[in-house]
Amino acid sequence: MSTSHIPSRRGVLLGGLAAGAGLLAAACTSNESSSNTQVAGTTGANAAAGKEVRIGFSAPAADHGWTAAITRNARAQAGGLEDVKLDLTEGTNDVARQIEQVQTLINQKVDVLVILPFDGNALTAVARNAMSAGIPVINLDRVFASALAYRTWIGGDNYGMGINAANFLIAKMREKNIANPVIVEIAGIDNLQLTQERSQGFKDALAAAGFRIEARQSTDFTAAGGQQVASQMLQAVKKIDAMWNHDDDQGIGVLAAIRQANRAGEFVMVGGGGSTQAMNEIKGGNSPLQATVLYSPAMASSAVTLARLLGQRKALGDLAEHDVPAKITTFSAVVTKDNVDQYLANGY
Repeated sequence: MSTSHIPSRRGVLLGGLAAGAGLLAAACTSNESSSNTQVAGTTGANAAAGKEVRIGFSAPAADHGWTAAITRNARAQAGGLEDVKLDLTEGTNDVARQIEQVQTLINQKVDVLVILPFDGNALTAVARNAMSAGIPVINLDRVFASALAYRTWIGGDNYGMGINAANFLIAKMREKNIANPVIVEIAGIDNLQLTQERSQGFKDALAAAGFRIEARQSTDFTAAGGQQVASQMLQAVKKIDAMWNHDDDQGIGVLAAIRQANRAGEFVMVGGGGSTQAMNEIKGGNSPLQATVLYSPAMASSAVTLARLLGQRKALGDLAEHDVPAKITTFSAVVTKDNVDQYLANGY
């Protein structure tokens, strides 16, 4: 989420499922049960154990597959590094509680902090406290309000997600010789910066190819919301050639609505995020979902690695610079049936 100061990555669950809830329930499996982790490389000049680095880690509650995977990846990365001690706080969506947890880590004089803030604005002050105390902060994904609050930011590329989703669909439309395709978009929560960036990237890339979005609706990053909005769109748009759904969890509901409407063979669909369930759907090859654009929680593994390097005053081995970069934006790779096996370990 390159990223907005948001209270939650996903939004609030709808009170009930839309029409066709039985089909949705049958289609759902919990992404939170995934045990996938992806650790950063452990070879090269930086691999040799050095000075022990005590890293404090704070993130929101694991109430969604993606946030659960963030903490799981951080733990796995630290577990493979003999010179890292990870002080992992209990994930919380209570801003005051997360501030207390970070301040406790500061008081305990950890060497480096990795913080994925529940709310970037609200956690800025305590992150600045850490920096003032000489504790470098790795700001993970949801950005603080001030660059004074972090030493390095690492996170995803929402605008790039939109571009790469569009480029995949553009290529598919040209393969099919469809000159004026009907392209629709199911977005996440519209007042979030991450949703706005994803939509803008999608729109810009389509426009560059001479295409446009025929219909767009937003929902709330949940399966229930995805089913409700997709059902409405399918009723309103009688012919569709291509669809981009911003989020693979809400995509569970989108796919349920598509199948309920008996339109699974009509168009090409791209997802977003890279859930294990979406990747398995793609791998099966019998689904309108033919690709997903990554927003990988493996960034947490990389954040722990960066924290270790900062604590040991090292740099990234393959760069000429003597210091860890100030900002790192991860790439939004497009996962298709051709490369899904390569990325399954990144699924959440």
